[in-house]
Amino acid sequence: MSYHVKDNYLYCDGLRIKDIQEQVSHSPFYLYSLNQITENYKAYEAALEGIESIIGYAIKANNNLAILRHLRKLGSGAVLVSGNELQIALAAGFDPAQMVLNGNGKTLPELILAARHGVMINVDSEFDFTHIQHAAGAAGKKVNVLIRINPDVDPQVHHYVSTGIKNSKFGIRNEKLNWFLDQIKCDSNLNLAGVHCHLGSTIKKTSIFRDATELMMEFINVIRDQGFDVKYLNIGGGLGIDYERTGEEIPSPADLINSIRDLLKPDVGLIIEPGRSIIGNTAVFVNRVVGVKTNGNKHFIVTDGSMAELIRPSLYDTYQHIDFIEPVDSEIEAYDVVGPVCESADFLGKDRSLKTPHEGAGLVVYDAGAYCYAMSSNYNLKMRPPEYLVDGENLIEIRRAETLDDYMRLFETSQYS
Repeated sequence: MSYHVKDNYLYCDGLRIKDIQEQVSHSPFYLYSLNQITENYKAYEAALEGIESIIGYAIKANNNLAILRHLRKLGSGAVLVSGNELQIALAAGFDPAQMVLNGNGKTLPELILAARHGVMINVDSEFDFTHIQHAAGAAGKKVNVLIRINPDVDPQVHHYVSTGIKNSKFGIRNEKLNWFLDQIKCDSNLNLAGVHCHLGSTIKKTSIFRDATELMMEFINVIRDQGFDVKYLNIGGGLGIDYERTGEEIPSPADLINSIRDLLKPDVGLIIEPGRSIIGNTAVFVNRVVGVKTNGNKHFIVTDGSMAELIRPSLYDTYQHIDFIEPVDSEIEAYDVVGPVCESADFLGKDRSLKTPHEGAGLVVYDAGAYCYAMSSNYNLKMRPPEYLVDGENLIEIRRAETLDDYMRLFETSQYS
């Protein structure tokens, strides 16, 4: 792994993170390993050998332009959930023919932009279908569409990130499939390129993907019986990572693909939408300890990082591993690791067995590559932190720290400015 401990110091590939913390001028910050990003992508590439496929990186997980350009160079496609994600994918050089636009509330301008560039578009509902028809007409282009079918398979994950069960806001009702097929037959601007499902996120059982693939292949047979030349099955993303770091057996990309390989037909290409499993374990969120305090029976480590920079633990009440980047020699206590934001919800971890740190000690939240920076905010007027990339023994700034001047410029056109 790219993150490893040597002489009680945490390293990212060839660089000691404490040295990086002392070198950079801002705290907190995000730190990525280019080597780990490459390794994770190559694992999918190797798993899909022999299968016509598109690896569509889910940009919502992490939209840093430098990371996107690297994934594009490796051969990745892109999965999008907004018009802005489409535009940054174009800026990164992704091939529009290897892009898919998802979403249950895509706007007409977003759909027209996708149609003009030849991006595949998921059909999510009756009104979405009508909007796609209007976009195709406005763009003057034939649009390749996928029908997002809700297979009603329980991914056994947090309900916030479960997207493929019956009552999800995503996808069409199965019994409406024939209506959509009839509508597509009547519209020369639309081509049915495939079917799509997305079960959820942080999935740890390959049997869940297999159950969904069996159902989706049945839908493909039904659709082909009606004369459609369906080219793609899109099984979405959602493979989990080892946030808990307990040594739990987490399925690899090879485990996932091998679990469904025998169900696939040679004339049906596979689209897969990994995000977290490509970028999640490639980064740490690096903080400094502001101080330690005790209230009643509760002990707190207060850091300069907060829910504004990394909201995932408090939003989902989920675990991300926390440890120090340098030697800390003291007694172990049970601590809540909290930030300076004026909310009791502002925590990075609860009830963690940690040694009592000195002020200024470096502390990291592991596995912070996915849905961490991407969900950061300016709450309490905190500015988004910088991002750095380690390439072997080289440190590269890939996003500078946001400043108050950046924020204030948003008000320059106000009549009250």
